[in-house]
Amino acid sequence: MSEGKIVEAKAQKNLQDFDPQKKPKRNKYAFACAMLASMTSILLGYDIGVMSGAAIYIKRDLKVSDGKIEVLLGIINIYSLIGSCLAGRTSDWIGRRYTIVFAGAIFFVGALLMGFSPNYNFLMFGRFVAGVGIGYALMIAPVYTAEVSPASSRGFLTSFPEVFINSGILLGYISNYAFSKLSLKLGWRMMLGVGAIPSVILAVGVLAMPESPRWLVMRGRLGDAIKVLNKTSDSKEEAQLRLAEIKQAAGIPEDCNDDVVEVKVKNTGEGVWKELFLYPTPAVRHIVIAALGIHFFQQASGVDAVVLYSPTIFKKAGINGDTHLLIATIAVGFVKTLFILVATFMLDRYGRRPLLLTSVGGMVVSLLTLAVSLTIIDHSNTKLNWAIGLSIATVLSYVATFSIGAGPITWVYSSEIFPLRLRAQGAACGVVVNRVTSGVISMTFLSLSKGITIGGAFFLFGGIATIGWIFFYIMLPETQGKTLEEMEASFGKIWRKSKNTKEAEKDNAQVAQVQLGTNVST
Repeated sequence: MSEGKIVEAKAQKNLQDFDPQKKPKRNKYAFACAMLASMTSILLGYDIGVMSGAAIYIKRDLKVSDGKIEVLLGIINIYSLIGSCLAGRTSDWIGRRYTIVFAGAIFFVGALLMGFSPNYNFLMFGRFVAGVGIGYALMIAPVYTAEVSPASSRGFLTSFPEVFINSGILLGYISNYAFSKLSLKLGWRMMLGVGAIPSVILAVGVLAMPESPRWLVMRGRLGDAIKVLNKTSDSKEEAQLRLAEIKQAAGIPEDCNDDVVEVKVKNTGEGVWKELFLYPTPAVRHIVIAALGIHFFQQASGVDAVVLYSPTIFKKAGINGDTHLLIATIAVGFVKTLFILVATFMLDRYGRRPLLLTSVGGMVVSLLTLAVSLTIIDHSNTKLNWAIGLSIATVLSYVATFSIGAGPITWVYSSEIFPLRLRAQGAACGVVVNRVTSGVISMTFLSLSKGITIGGAFFLFGGIATIGWIFFYIMLPETQGKTLEEMEASFGKIWRKSKNTKEAEKDNAQVAQVQLGTNVST
């Protein structure tokens, strides 16, 4: 071969070296696992959606006050705290997979109790049981999905719980419309009772899922873990890398390759709460603040008020008649579900941070516009069609912008940033904050609307969302593409961006001084 051809071949090879690597194909096995696990979230979504319409008929049938309806709708979020608090320890004890089965079984019983409720007190008991099941489901689905997902598609797969929450909300709205034609006593009971069906499908489907590889390693079952990792990773090399990182986090020597080993560091929750709250490292403290903050602001911006009370909001806006109200509510569920599907394909392409900031910015604009339009309608003596149309449009734009970022990213982000040793309990704490905030909003919205007007309530939500945007901008670093074990290194320096900027400016000044000195000496 001539020297010219050799040089040309080397040049082509070098150019190929600079070509971007092809993105790995979506792992179908991990996709299936994430979908099955995330189906638990449909339970919460269905309950939220169905109660928005069922409340109209429960109030008429049981003749209860607005205050009792508020408590009925919102209390399930408080009840779910019991499940969320127990889920971390339960999942570390019996595994992520059987915890999902347990959640479905509890909700099944709760749905049946609600469907056969003869009075308000019995209905509250049914919601207590269902709430515990929802608490389990909310905590375990994102954790399991994050632990089986390869880094290349973790954002896409970990957003599935939010997809199914929205699908459940839409199904609940459709159920409201479908059963609204039945008799008053039968209609709302059917709406609530059929919620038992998804939990049965869930329990059967989960049997086909593998256990979480991280839980298997914590139990010393390395042979089973590597089998799962080989199926859920993009390559054999990635599977080995993930195994090595999990072994290191679990305190297993890197050169230990036995199928079953004894794990000296037991990850069953001992000492976790002290490390999370009493003696956290700077990185863990930052992670806790970020996780709890993102859950708080997601709910404090009023999303559950819009979803649960959308018939009330539309009635205040000027829409009359149960059928028209329920159809308008179905539109909310449809838009919410559509945009969450769009978001799943954008998470791993654009990153968590840009989508979250864009989403919350859109929510702020929508909430403030909705507040203005409802205030104008409230103070007008004539029917203003343009204001009614604007109110409907801004409700839809609010749920759309929420679903494109704040909805899915909250669950993705909070499930992926905690280190393995803290993940189950840390994720449970996030769910607790999420449900408490949701419960407070849900149980006070009608009273708040009467106290400061419905427009004033949305001005308040808009202000909270604005503060949330500032919090996210300052406190949340990007996590896209990082392995779960690399995540901790991204935290601990809240002012990382400004500090790096100052250091860069200082370095540039020093370089300029050196160059100036060189120029002068020459």
